[in-house]
Amino acid sequence: MAFMTFKKHTVGLISAIILACLVSPIKGMEMDDTSEYTRPEIVDAGSKTAHWLCTLGLLLIVPSIAAVFSFAGKLYLSMFLQFVSMVYAVIEALILRFPDGDGIENRTSRGTAWFLAALLGSSVLFGSLASGTGALVKNKRLQSFVTKTGEYNLHVIHRTLSFAVVLTGWVKSCLAPVAMFGFCREIHTGQCIAHGVMGSAFVVYGFVYSMVLVLPWMRNHEGPYSQDRIDSWVMCAWGIVNTFTEHRWGREGWNHGDYQHTAMGIIWWAGGLLGIFLSRGGRRTFVPSLLIIFTGWAMSEHSQHLLISTKVHGLFGLVLMSGGALRIIEISFLLRDKRSAGEVMSFQYLAPFCLVCSGILFMSANEEQLILVLRLGADHSAYSLVIISAAFVTYLWILLCLEFYLKLVLAAEKSPLNSYKARDAAEFELDNLEDLNSGDEDRA
Repeated sequence: MAFMTFKKHTVGLISAIILACLVSPIKGMEMDDTSEYTRPEIVDAGSKTAHWLCTLGLLLIVPSIAAVFSFAGKLYLSMFLQFVSMVYAVIEALILRFPDGDGIENRTSRGTAWFLAALLGSSVLFGSLASGTGALVKNKRLQSFVTKTGEYNLHVIHRTLSFAVVLTGWVKSCLAPVAMFGFCREIHTGQCIAHGVMGSAFVVYGFVYSMVLVLPWMRNHEGPYSQDRIDSWVMCAWGIVNTFTEHRWGREGWNHGDYQHTAMGIIWWAGGLLGIFLSRGGRRTFVPSLLIIFTGWAMSEHSQHLLISTKVHGLFGLVLMSGGALRIIEISFLLRDKRSAGEVMSFQYLAPFCLVCSGILFMSANEEQLILVLRLGADHSAYSLVIISAAFVTYLWILLCLEFYLKLVLAAEKSPLNSYKARDAAEFELDNLEDLNSGDEDRA
């Protein structure tokens, strides 16, 4: 009876929090005045789209699969996929371009192409050294380097480079449309960097939540630090940095943006300190999720020049606040302050998705992109649905990579080779014990 009462009140509280996050004041269908905007002339749309899809596939999706193989110990498969991506990256850096309407590609996109090609080359090199490829190991200098570094460290370096390739491929895939439309130049550069970095940070945060959720050895880990404690430390550190870097204290006057970003830094380190205290001893806490809610509210309230920008930022804030609220419900009511409930429940996928979705929305909310939407004759609702569709696909990509990695690891554990190794190790240990016993008997 008590459980049923608790369940009823929990459902009521969940409904109230979700409604509080999602229900916004009813507004009219106001729209920006688009009379000053002309429809853009998009040249070679088909070939540019095909080029971008190739970049997305060969410089992001394929390296993601290669990284999964690397972390699962399938080094040769990882190297093969990285070699394919490296060949395409070199071709793109040398020949292919993402030009804007004037036929010019920005330097950041061009530089990222060369950096990604070099990074893929380094991944293939260290993968070859870790696997003991004959042509490389015959070189005395490389052989000496392999001996000093050790096979385990070479594997760690290859995995690190593989993950860095995925992050760089993400940046390259996001920069391609920016380059093609000629965005983020002159006075717009700072805004683009802010939206890109913070939006990507929310996507990575969603990835970390998903990783802890999907991988059972992380989900069921009973270490001294809970995930909330780690989150609190990260938020506290980021808040301190943000407090003293967003404004040059004592060297310039304060403006509207300085107040906004500095205040956000202050609440993050203040809340982070409370979260660190409450999560001591491996306990769970609501503080990181509450900080996400306050961040979503504050960023949705930032004044914008365009009405469409205000509405897209408002949706971003609502989705981010929903993610924080859902996380609190999961910790406090669903798991009842435990690390895990054993199996993953469908409700637990909601909070990471909200983080990924809010990140994609924020990346797509810079002013030049929204002006392009107005020039195309679309409104904020249609644009938001397209961006949320991209968030669904991105979250699917994250979950597929994690599930694929989990299947590879579980398959390797069930492999007959592993059982042979375990049996040989056991026999070796038993033989040692028998030798010791026989030696003791001889001495006796």
